[in-house]
Amino acid sequence: MNKLLIAVLALASVGTAGAQVKIAVINTQKALLETEELKKAQADMEARFKPRQDQMVKLQKELEDIQSQLQSGKLNELGTQEITAEGQRKQRDMQRLQQDLQEEVERERTEILQRAGTRMQEVVKKLADEKGLDIVVDSANTVFFKTSFEVTTEATAAYNKAYPVAAAK
Repeated sequence: MNKLLIAVLALASVGTAGAQVKIAVINTQKALLETEELKKAQADMEARFKPRQDQMVKLQKELEDIQSQLQSGKLNELGTQEITAEGQRKQRDMQRLQQDLQEEVERERTEILQRAGTRMQEVVKKLADEKGLDIVVDSANTVFFKTSFEVTTEATAAYNKAYPVAAAK
């Protein structure tokens, strides 16, 4: 990736024959995570999935109680079998619930990040046009840069302006 950046910079400097190339650096991940839209989406997801997380906590507590009963030595053989079967059923329920929750959270998170990522690219392009920038590089692919080149905060502010979050009712 760094070879590609060097080649782009070399071509840009040759093509401008003495004109200065204007470069900016952005931490895209930070810019996205600090947008009001993503903060709200995170809070909405936490609220929406909390009942299932609470259900998982309840199941875990029930499994711990079953384990305690089995270890107590107070159950007869039939009681042990019944409690063991119940524990296995609850364990399967918990695994299904956990897997379903994880898949749904991941799917929703991916959709949100893809949409926001596309929007951020549009915002950065507009910001680059407004500032007369020739190249905007992600800080994740940059070994060193002066902080004066960074536009992360500006990109987040521009994103929030372009895609305002509706106020809670």
